[in-house]
Amino acid sequence: MPGITYEDFLDLDYDPAASELVCTFHVEPAEDMNMEEAASRVASESSNGTWAELQVEGGITDLSATTFDIDGNQVKVAYPDELFEDGNMAQVLSCIAGNIMGMKAVDRIRLVDCEWPEPLTTSFPGPQFGSSVRNDIFDAGDRPITATVPKPKVGLSTDQHAQIGYEAWLGGIDLLKDDENLTDQSFNRFEDRLTQSLARRDDAQDETGEKKSYLVNITADANTMLERADMVAEQGCEYVMVDVITTGWAAVQTVRERCEELGLAIHAHRAMHAAFDRVETHGVSMRVLAQIARVCGADQLHTGTADLGKLENEDTVGINEWLYSDLHGLNDVLPVASGGLHPGLVPELIDRVGTNICVQAGGGVHGHPDGTRAGAAALRQAVDASVEGTSLEAYAEDHPELATALEKWGTETPR
Repeated sequence: MPGITYEDFLDLDYDPAASELVCTFHVEPAEDMNMEEAASRVASESSNGTWAELQVEGGITDLSATTFDIDGNQVKVAYPDELFEDGNMAQVLSCIAGNIMGMKAVDRIRLVDCEWPEPLTTSFPGPQFGSSVRNDIFDAGDRPITATVPKPKVGLSTDQHAQIGYEAWLGGIDLLKDDENLTDQSFNRFEDRLTQSLARRDDAQDETGEKKSYLVNITADANTMLERADMVAEQGCEYVMVDVITTGWAAVQTVRERCEELGLAIHAHRAMHAAFDRVETHGVSMRVLAQIARVCGADQLHTGTADLGKLENEDTVGINEWLYSDLHGLNDVLPVASGGLHPGLVPELIDRVGTNICVQAGGGVHGHPDGTRAGAAALRQAVDASVEGTSLEAYAEDHPELATALEKWGTETPR
């Protein structure tokens, strides 16, 4: 009856198999633990270990994770493929980001990165469209697509919301977007907002000759989200928006399956991400959250502004590069830059993250002194100038909307 102890989960000479999921953690041991003791407990608690030495008759299936590398506070753990249920992200995360986050053996622990093996990765669908939406839906060519959220983010009536969308579309915006906390409240009912906004969308398409669309927030319980996705498709829209973290990854997977049947793209809002990733030494990094979103099937995902907007700094460039990278044949994801952007920040944003993005501005559109349509025009002009390689100052000489935006905001980063 062989005993199973914590030491069985540590092997610094171990070479992970290609089929294993490798996770990198930042670990700060508790005061009474050394790093090897804490690291072995990470592998144990996240696979098939426990606090007591076990005596198992007849042996067990070897599902033990192995801590195989320790470099300062960085710990790498390899997980056998058999530990995971195919296509079940909730179960995967219960292993690699579950009980270990609360262990007394560590003061802080953060899931920093994952190396996704082919067997596990390809058991998920990945994005249906990915960054191809830029040209498959909008024929955007070399430029980023643009989006805006009506402001204030909640409190507008359905009529007001649809009218603001119409003005933004006429100004040159590609996508109207609900914000994360607008769903089906009494002041702006989901079905009415969907119908009225798309009617104004059609008007704007006729007047501009450009394709327009709407990121309508279907966030709710899973059954309601499926019903709302059906309504979205029936009304001739191309997208749904889901608050992927607050709804949970299992619900996202359910929506992804329905959206493939309906031909809808998924815009993933990351509301609540900072509860996991803001403390740099604990939780789950935005990089890993982005990886999960891609594997589960989001087509567009908010990834930050490369420190140009109002939100905390994060590795936007590195995250975006990962979202574009090859991942065992899964489609890529279109990053969305949002949070405190305005026209004066667009050239630097594009310089930092490139053009294969969606540029989203809320206050930076609707706060324009001449209103939403002018604000939308200024944002689109800033994008067009940047792609052409023309300075905003030169472009503004014969684009008064951009000139006014630069006069108001300059190139300052808001807080």
